[in-house]
Amino acid sequence: MAGEPHRIPPPVIWAQRNDKVYVTICLPDCSNPTIKLEEDKLYFFGKGGPEQKEYEMTMEFYKEVNPEESKYVVLPRHIPIMVRKKEDGPYWPHLMKQAKAHWLKTDFDKWRDEDDSDAEEGQDMQLEEMMRSMGNFNGGSPDMGEGPPPDEEEDSDDEELPDLE
Repeated sequence: MAGEPHRIPPPVIWAQRNDKVYVTICLPDCSNPTIKLEEDKLYFFGKGGPEQKEYEMTMEFYKEVNPEESKYVVLPRHIPIMVRKKEDGPYWPHLMKQAKAHWLKTDFDKWRDEDDSDAEEGQDMQLEEMMRSMGNFNGGSPDMGEGPPPDEEEDSDDEELPDLE
């Protein structure tokens, strides 16, 4: 243990639906992380944050998941992971088998109660579309292109201001 750097778990938030779990690793400036998803657990190792500290965590899921249908993308401020549950069904009472971890919190921005209507399903579809375009556990991201051409119109900021009286 002496000489080995102390690795702390990154802050993680989560939410769920009947068929999937959303896990977000809140670690800015993390490049080339190691993320391994198995049927019963998720492993993460990476350097990030302002001091580029090493972070590591393993979480054993409450129930089995489907790694082949799960996806993630590394973004500048966080790493969203969509984990497909092996079986659709009622919400899990908690994310992990073991006791509550101090670094794991509920993602109230994505959370929806089990009995909520499907009126918000469109938001899920937008997230699904983003995740689909970002790739899967093999990594990589699509070419983002050059974007639209700049507008030819004058900006309202360029107009003359009236004199003050």
